[in-house]
Amino acid sequence: MRYYICFCILWTLSSSLAMAHDSQPWFDTSLPRNERIDALVAAMTLEEKTSQLLNASPPIERLGVPAYDWWNEALHGVARSGKATVFPQPIALAATFDNDLIYDIASAVSDEARAKFVVAQSFGNRARYAGLTFWTPNVNIFRDPRWGRGMETYGEDPFLTSRMGVAMAKGLQGDHPNYLKSAAAAKHFAVHSGPEALRHEFDAVVGQKDLYETYLPAFEALVKEAKVETVMGAYNRVNGAPANASTLLLKDILRDAWGFQGHVVSDCWALLDFHEHHRVTRNAVESAAWAINTGVDLNCGSVYHELPKAVDQGLVTEDVIDIRLKKLLETRFKLGLFDPAEMNPFNAIPASVINSAKHAELAYEAALKSVVMLQNKNSVLPLDKDIRSLYVIGPMATSIQALLGNYYGLSGRYSTFLEGITNAVSVGTTVDYKQGILPYSANVNPIDWTTGEAKNVDATIVVLGLDGAYEGEEGDAIASPNLGDRLSLALPEHQLEFLRKLRKDHSKPIIVVITAGSPVILGEISQLADAILFAWYPGQEGGRAVGDIIFGSHSPSGRLPMTFPHSESQLPAYEDYSMVERTYRYSTQEPMYPFGFGMSYSSVVFSNAKIEGLDGGRYKKSGPLTLTVTVENTGNMATDEVVQAYLSSPNAGRGQPLYSLKGFQRVRLDAGEKKIINIPIPEVSLRVFDDRGKTFFQNGQYVFYIGNASPGKRSRQLGAAFEILKFKM
Repeated sequence: MRYYICFCILWTLSSSLAMAHDSQPWFDTSLPRNERIDALVAAMTLEEKTSQLLNASPPIERLGVPAYDWWNEALHGVARSGKATVFPQPIALAATFDNDLIYDIASAVSDEARAKFVVAQSFGNRARYAGLTFWTPNVNIFRDPRWGRGMETYGEDPFLTSRMGVAMAKGLQGDHPNYLKSAAAAKHFAVHSGPEALRHEFDAVVGQKDLYETYLPAFEALVKEAKVETVMGAYNRVNGAPANASTLLLKDILRDAWGFQGHVVSDCWALLDFHEHHRVTRNAVESAAWAINTGVDLNCGSVYHELPKAVDQGLVTEDVIDIRLKKLLETRFKLGLFDPAEMNPFNAIPASVINSAKHAELAYEAALKSVVMLQNKNSVLPLDKDIRSLYVIGPMATSIQALLGNYYGLSGRYSTFLEGITNAVSVGTTVDYKQGILPYSANVNPIDWTTGEAKNVDATIVVLGLDGAYEGEEGDAIASPNLGDRLSLALPEHQLEFLRKLRKDHSKPIIVVITAGSPVILGEISQLADAILFAWYPGQEGGRAVGDIIFGSHSPSGRLPMTFPHSESQLPAYEDYSMVERTYRYSTQEPMYPFGFGMSYSSVVFSNAKIEGLDGGRYKKSGPLTLTVTVENTGNMATDEVVQAYLSSPNAGRGQPLYSLKGFQRVRLDAGEKKIINIPIPEVSLRVFDDRGKTFFQNGQYVFYIGNASPGKRSRQLGAAFEILKFKM
């Protein structure tokens, strides 16, 4: 009832506001939107106009324009704004390989966002993180596993990133013909993935082939398919020009080639970097002029305060300022911020959806589908729920921080790994818990009872890993020695030493659960552990999901959206933005665990694969293809399988990717069930890129691999299955 009253108050206030300004055309809903916007801009002074180009846009009381702060976050739930459902971190969402699930999650997030907005507006909360313009999703390519912010992305593959990003943007924005439920943003445009310590001064040098083949496809998909409302520029330079002042990126590609109709926002205080770190301008006035002339509509920061001076100095015209402002006002009008509240149906979403039981179940489903089982020696998992005795230990077993990742909301209801395990096991089981070790440094007290006690139980579950204090953005990762990056991919040495001590003279099963937002070196851990579950940062229901997997209520079904190397020696120099020897698409070295890999409690076989759309075994360079394959669960337990289709071109490994993901589908299979899966392959997916970044059809023999991991020797060693199809062009 309280929230219903809030909505009624908001409705009354907005209606009264419209009546009070009924003589002002920008409040006249009978007029076309562009006429209302033109009238409002024409009524503003230059200083008023420039004030509205900053993220913290002040009110213009004489015109009835309310204050609005554009800065808000919703990476995996409404963030930094109090109560909200906390879903798994995006890298974990990518591990689900489930487009429909990502869309449902984004829809739930935007429902919560709109409901929170209505309540916040009812008592005048217009502060940062209270608006409806969300700077998410992050569709940068996780090209190097050392990047601390890679956890915010959907992994290393441009196709997977595109599908996840499009689903997220569509779910956030809704499908109303006139109104946005909230506004999504594709960030950080473009060629941005570390080093975190150098991001304010770094120049990412990239060739045209890598630019168009790897770094841009997800952004293009969000612009063209999802009609994303916002694109955020990156901090770094790209081939010499700041990303927020790149004519190539912002004009030639984004506006002209892709037809982007929304607005561009700078990353926060990125325009200061022009003169303070990149040193490509002399002062803030020049920086503001360069950015706005190139195409940045909204400045997150303070540099656009200098635009009146830039006009006086002849560096920018007021006409350009008007063009940028109209783009921003269009977004505010689409959100319904200048209309009576009752006109926008999204304002009727009740506050009861916020952190609701329904959304908690959605978070649980996502966590369940994201957990990747990397090892299961002698089928030690699942454990029997009636196991006699169990020991749960490790620095992340009770950590809420390890559930959250970064850019998170506050749920008020969390399932830690200890809680999830305790709730999943029989009430008759003896369960003991000790933290055992500190997360990032050796114990101050050297007395160790834990490893000795663990030898007396029937199984030990060790929860090791990292959290957002160790990896992430430069200012958030307070435990990071590298400003958020992980220059070593190993777990902290004392965590490994703890596992060594546990394994010594310990004959009972040791199950290792690892939390992290990026790949971990697992060679020694695989020797010491009987089973390995990679849990990522799984959100508020993560412990419940892991507990249910360990004790067999569900089969694990997550798949790696990243390659896990044997060691850092397999990686090129971190600062090198060439894709040579990077990711599964270009690396000639066999990984520890390959992209797309993940185990389950069942077994699946593929058969009867075929390609529809060929002419006598040849593709005629026109139209789509369809891959068809039969997938059968030959095990005794229901499971989800992720059917993956990869393509190799005639020059694979010789200027072209070794393999490229072209389609995937998650399918539910009961024990013994068989299904026929169809994967569409559009014409554009059959083209390859030349050194100029242009696409063309290459003559020769192509190969499709249809299976449950990326192709390669290591995948076969780990038991992945494939069907192979060849055709000519």
